[in-house]
Amino acid sequence: MAIYFEEQKKIFEFHTTNSTYLIGIAPEGYVGHIYYGERLSGRTDNYLLRMEEIPFTPSVNKREKLGFLDSFPMEYPTGGIGDFRESCLNVRNEKGQMGSELFYVSHEIYDGKKKLEGLPASFGTKEEVQTLELLLEDPVLGMQVVLSYCVFEREDVIARSVRIVNGGSETLTLEKAYSACLDMDNEAFEMINLCGAWARERHIQRGAVRCGKQSVSSARGESSHQEHPFMALVAPGTDQQRGKVYAMHFVYSGNFLAQVELNQFDSIRMVMGINAEQFGWVLSPGESFQAPEVILTYSGEGLGKMSRSFHDFYRNHMIRSVYNHKKRPILINNWEATYFDFDNEKLLQIAREAKRCGIEMLVMDDGWFGKRNVDDNSLGDWVVNEEKIKGGLKKLVDQVNEIGLEFGIWFEPEMISPDSDLYRAHPDWALQINKREGTMCRNQYVLDLSRKEIVDHVYEAVAKILRGANIRYVKWDMNRLLTDLGSAHLDAAHHQELFHRYVLGLYELQERLVTEFPGLLLENCSGGGGRFDPGMLYYSPQIWCSDDTDAIERLVIQEGTGLIYPLAAMGAHVSDCPNHIVGRITPFETRGHVALAGTFGYELDITKIPDEQRVMICEQTKMYHKYNDLVREGDYYRIASYRENHKFDAWAVVSKDKREVLLTYVQVLAEPNKRSRKLYLQGFDANAYYRLEGTERVYSGGMLMYGGFLTEVLEGDFVSRLYHFVREEQA
Repeated sequence: MAIYFEEQKKIFEFHTTNSTYLIGIAPEGYVGHIYYGERLSGRTDNYLLRMEEIPFTPSVNKREKLGFLDSFPMEYPTGGIGDFRESCLNVRNEKGQMGSELFYVSHEIYDGKKKLEGLPASFGTKEEVQTLELLLEDPVLGMQVVLSYCVFEREDVIARSVRIVNGGSETLTLEKAYSACLDMDNEAFEMINLCGAWARERHIQRGAVRCGKQSVSSARGESSHQEHPFMALVAPGTDQQRGKVYAMHFVYSGNFLAQVELNQFDSIRMVMGINAEQFGWVLSPGESFQAPEVILTYSGEGLGKMSRSFHDFYRNHMIRSVYNHKKRPILINNWEATYFDFDNEKLLQIAREAKRCGIEMLVMDDGWFGKRNVDDNSLGDWVVNEEKIKGGLKKLVDQVNEIGLEFGIWFEPEMISPDSDLYRAHPDWALQINKREGTMCRNQYVLDLSRKEIVDHVYEAVAKILRGANIRYVKWDMNRLLTDLGSAHLDAAHHQELFHRYVLGLYELQERLVTEFPGLLLENCSGGGGRFDPGMLYYSPQIWCSDDTDAIERLVIQEGTGLIYPLAAMGAHVSDCPNHIVGRITPFETRGHVALAGTFGYELDITKIPDEQRVMICEQTKMYHKYNDLVREGDYYRIASYRENHKFDAWAVVSKDKREVLLTYVQVLAEPNKRSRKLYLQGFDANAYYRLEGTERVYSGGMLMYGGFLTEVLEGDFVSRLYHFVREEQA
């Protein structure tokens, strides 16, 4: 049983395979955090709540409630009453007064997990997950708060969410509604987060936790290129194989905040939820608000174990696509090959050559609709440009299918160009502030997805195209951040709801899409990796990792992404050189090896590349089919980091039964007068023997892990090797 209630001491216990989480109820009904860490056995206790120390609980020391509230390890803290640390819930009453205080009322434990209405969220059967719902109440406001804890025992994960119900008689305004909090003593923790910018997303950053508050956040209307809705606290010395890790990841695609606070008592408060900046939600009597889900995991075996827990969890309990556990078609996208300069014949030339090389899908990117020959027009006018696509889209798709390739297409459904028929007909459909000139970005505005009629129009425009031809893949792009936050249908009292209502509109669109077209391979994108988050993963099994396809830049980007996401979720392509973003020239082989650690595809003009590269594409497509099952389903081990050593990179994927291991090694910078490099591998069965494919050499798993593996001595910068180990039945 994953969840147990010890009634005498009022302790809730959550047990996963490797961790335990404890919640305690104080005599007054305050809900406190006791423990999270290594799995415990035997009796538990609540002494870590320090209720027997000054300032004592309010019933014992009535003159010093304030001191209690500002030091008690709250499971879900509220603002305005006396806890001066970061709150998770701020509520104003009709008089404009902010304050709330929550007390335990009851609880329910059940097998399985409920859906979160209108939101992406994890799922599982009654055998896979058990749920605790804690009902808390503010008796003054008549407000109920339901804290949900869904325990996935096998993956060492706890999924948390919060539902707030106005059970009183006055209208309440939520000014903050975070989804999770973790209060615990400091252990000289360091903070890990992912940061970056367009074309250099999700770089790993690590630093000491200092007194006060440290946060990462987005107020851009999406999870963003710059920050990521993830945070981990690690004990000093933690590496890939050793050390404590406490991690939170937000299942949401809009504004967020992840924050850690170190206070005067050397205690830590870690919170995560919707960013309170420009957030508000009006709750009339009887109404409720559902906050998104936060995924928690604890690892006592370093960052590698954390990564594998997240990977297994997302593969098993977040990705719903029929493509989740099967090979994705190898695609070639025409964007970097042609940009806007293409027509039927050019696409068919690419398709014919691609087919000969083993590529399986042609994706037609931006430029096929309206008058779209440059990027300053036609977004919103999802009508085929028959001057380019002569005879219509179905004719082109049929021709591509006859060649033997599947067909995919690009959309940017959330946007509208000022120079478009849609904008001329409905200028009020764009987000805009009354009487203020809109802030132009990429010659486009953002459609107001908080309005149902706009969501309906956008969906039908996209669905009509998909219904009209045999389209098996959609790249859903979003290249414009949200500004000019004004909506024609929201009054002043509800305007702070706009950011969140936009995200809910986006989720409705994608839910309708995958429901009507269940066999569609959907790949989300936002100018590259600007909206790469678990919320998007719920709708699409893969997300475009970054517009920067340079193999060396991708080492750092894909390391940060792979820290928390399954490799098969990372959109990764082989592109042309000099690279279109950084101008670097890298070997074609290396580009293929790096893209193999993702979805694998091509972003180049296959009709113009040298013959030897076409031959290599034929070899690489075979490589993909040979290794993809392992890469997609296996356990990921980070062996070395170019980000840290500035010379080389290495990672491995190990099959669940430990029968097969694929090691990827990239020498970024060559060094003179060097011998072979020793790598300490991970994930092998120490007592088994493995043959290195292509050689007669057999190694013991223990020798590879504890003695090390010697790579080849390679010449040149940016060169790479794959090493494939297969377990021998007999030594």
